[in-house]
Amino acid sequence: MAGAREATDPILPEEISWRISYAEIGTLAQVQRPVVTTWARRHADFPEPIAYEGASPLFDGREVAEWLLSTGRGNADAGQIRAELVLHTLSAWRRAMPARALVDTVTALLCLRQLLDEPLADLPWQAILERAAETDSDDTFLQRELRDLPDADRQGPLLAVLADQLTEAAYTPAEALERVMDARRRLGCDDLAADEPIPLVSRTMARLTGLARLNEREEEATAAVLHPRSGDLLVALHESVSDAEDSPFFLSADPMPDLARLARRRLMAQGVQEFEMDLADGEELATEDWGNPHVIACCLPYEAAETRSPLAVLQSLQDLTDLLAEDRTAVVLGPADALVRPLPARGEADRLRRDFLEQHLLKAAISLPEGVLPFRPAHRTAIWILHRTPEDKRTGQIFLADLSSRPLTPQTLDALAEDIDIFRDAGWRTDSRHEPRHAAVVRATALTGAPGAAFTPQHRPHADRYTRTVVERPARISETELRLQQLIDATRSALDHAPTIRANAVLRPGAQPARRTTVARLLKDRRLRRLPGHRIAAEHLLTGGAGHYTVLTPAEITGSVPVGSHRIDRAVLHTTYEHAYFTEPGDIVVTATPSFGAYVDDEGLSVVAFPARVLRARSDAEHPVRPRALAALLRSAATEHRRVSGAVRSARRIEDLLIPDLPGDEAERYDALLADIARRTALLRQHAAVLDDLTSLTAAGLVDGTLTLTEPPLA
Repeated sequence: MAGAREATDPILPEEISWRISYAEIGTLAQVQRPVVTTWARRHADFPEPIAYEGASPLFDGREVAEWLLSTGRGNADAGQIRAELVLHTLSAWRRAMPARALVDTVTALLCLRQLLDEPLADLPWQAILERAAETDSDDTFLQRELRDLPDADRQGPLLAVLADQLTEAAYTPAEALERVMDARRRLGCDDLAADEPIPLVSRTMARLTGLARLNEREEEATAAVLHPRSGDLLVALHESVSDAEDSPFFLSADPMPDLARLARRRLMAQGVQEFEMDLADGEELATEDWGNPHVIACCLPYEAAETRSPLAVLQSLQDLTDLLAEDRTAVVLGPADALVRPLPARGEADRLRRDFLEQHLLKAAISLPEGVLPFRPAHRTAIWILHRTPEDKRTGQIFLADLSSRPLTPQTLDALAEDIDIFRDAGWRTDSRHEPRHAAVVRATALTGAPGAAFTPQHRPHADRYTRTVVERPARISETELRLQQLIDATRSALDHAPTIRANAVLRPGAQPARRTTVARLLKDRRLRRLPGHRIAAEHLLTGGAGHYTVLTPAEITGSVPVGSHRIDRAVLHTTYEHAYFTEPGDIVVTATPSFGAYVDDEGLSVVAFPARVLRARSDAEHPVRPRALAALLRSAATEHRRVSGAVRSARRIEDLLIPDLPGDEAERYDALLADIARRTALLRQHAAVLDDLTSLTAAGLVDGTLTLTEPPLA
C-alpha cells in the first residue's frame, strides 16, 4: 500500500488542497457516475468525503486512487489510474498559476527530461535552469519557459516532481507530454485546441500525404505544415514515419513565437533533432534555405460562415500550390462549403475551383461530417489532396468520397487511406482490381463540364450493382409481397372465426365503489416482487439483430423503438454481468425515465436495462395479480401524473400510483379483453412491419439506381 501511495501522491503548493468529485472519480475509474455513488453506499471501506461543495461531496484523490488500486474496481488499469490522477493534479495547479504558463512550464520540463534522459526531481531548481541553458543555448524552445516561471524557487521543484510522475505514468517523457496536450482543454488552454482537428483526422491527414512511403524512397524528404498552431499535425507527421530509419526534415512557420516554441518542444521530445527542423517565427516557410517541401499538410484557419468567402479560401489554396514542385503532394483540411459543396454556377469561386481540375492538381476531395473541429461542432469540413503531376502522367481522374453522414471511426478512415494509397500507386487512376469503399473515381470532365456542381460522388460505384444486397433485392421484394398476402389471408381467417370484441362496459353502480390499491401495497402484501434493472454499458448493446438475448431498455418500454432493437452477446452477459437475471413470462417491465412506460414480457428470457425495473407477479398469492391488466391500469393512472416541463421527475412514483384492485371475476374478464386486443394488435403490427420492409426495399433500389418498376403482367 505504501508503494501505491508513493506513486499517486499529488504534488501541489501547500495552500492548495486537491479534491475530487463523484464525476471525476468516474473518469478516473472509467465508469459511469452512478456506479461511484453505488460504491460509496455499499462499501464501508470507500473513502469518506473530506469536504463539500454545496451538497456535493469531495474526496481525497490519493485515498480514492489507493482504494481503486487495492480493490481492483473500475475499468482502468493501475497505469491509467495513476496517469489520470496526475492529470487531475495538474488541473488543480490552475488555481496556483495561469493555465498557459502551467502548460508551457510542464511541457518544457518534460522536453528537458527527454533530452537529459534522467529524472529532474533529484536536481535543485538552479541546476535545472543551468541544464536548460546548456541544452537550449539559443533559447528557442524551453529555456525561457523555465526561467520566467513565477515563484520559481517554490513551485519549480514541485513541478519537476510532477513532470517525473507524469513520465512514470506514461512510460516516456514524450508520451507524457502528448498526454498533457491531449488534456489541454481540461487544463484551461482552449486557445491551444480551438482550431485543431480531432486526433484521428490529424493522423489520417498525415497518412494521406504519403510521407511514410516517400521517406522510404527519398534520401532527404521534407515535410511542411502551414498554420501549425500547437503542433498536432507536425507530431502526426512524425508519428507516421516513427518506424523509419531516417527522419524527414520538418518545416513550418507561425507568426506567434510561443506556438512555434511549443511545436519545437513537442518535436524535440519525439526525438527530432534541432538540425532536422526549421520551425520559423513568422508567416513564410524557409524554402530558400531548404527548397520546396515534398509533402505539405495544412488545416486552414477557421472563419465564421458570416464572414467566410469561398473565393478567399480557394485563393489561399492557389497560393499554396506555388510551393508544390513537380510530383509533390499537399493535403488540406478546409471548409466544405468552399471545397466540396455546390457553388454559384460560373461565379468567380466556381471557375477557380474547376481550374484546380483543369490544371490536374486536385486528385481527391473528401467530405467529412460535422465535429471534426471539436470547438466548432457545426462546422463541416472537407479534405483536398493536391498533387502536381508531370504532364505525361496525367490521367484526368479524381477520387470523390462522401463521409459526411458516416461516423469517423478508425476503420472508416483506414479504409479511406487504403483506397487513396491504391489510387496513388496506380498513377492517380482507377485500379480495375480494386473498387473504393464509400467513394468513386470519376473523370474530372464530369465536374469541369458541370458549373457549380458539388465535388461529391453523385452515383454509387458501378461494382455496387453486383453486390449480393443489390442482386437479391428483387427476390426479397417478391418474398415480402408473398409474406404480406399470407398475413392478409391469416388475418382474414382469424377474424372470421373470432367473436367481435365486446367490452360490455357499463357505469359502475354508486353503491359498489371500486377498491383502490397501489404497487407499494401490492409489494407489501407479497402479491408482487420488485427486481432492479442492470447498468449495461452502451458499447455492449448491439443493434441490427446481432447478439443472443433481448435487452429491454426504457426506449423499448416506452415504445420509442420496437422490442428487439437492442440485444447483448451471450459471452459478454455471462462474463461482464455475472449477476444478471432473465425475465420470466408475464413479467411487467416499468420505467419512469424519460417518461412512464409499462411492458408485459410474454416470452421472458430478456435482460432489463436500468433505469427500467421488473414487477413480477407472485403466482402463490391468495389474490394473484394479472400482469396484462396491471400494466394497462398503471399506464392509464400515469397519464394523470405526467412530468411537467422543467421538473426532474413525475408527480408520483410508480409505487404510489392509485389503481383499482379489481375483484377476481372482473379482473379475469378485463384480462381476456386485453388478450384479444393484444392478438389483433400483433397482427396489425406484423402488417405494418412487412409494409415498411416493402417500402424501404423498393426505395433503396430506386435511390441507388439499381431498380426500376415495370408494368404488371396482363392477367
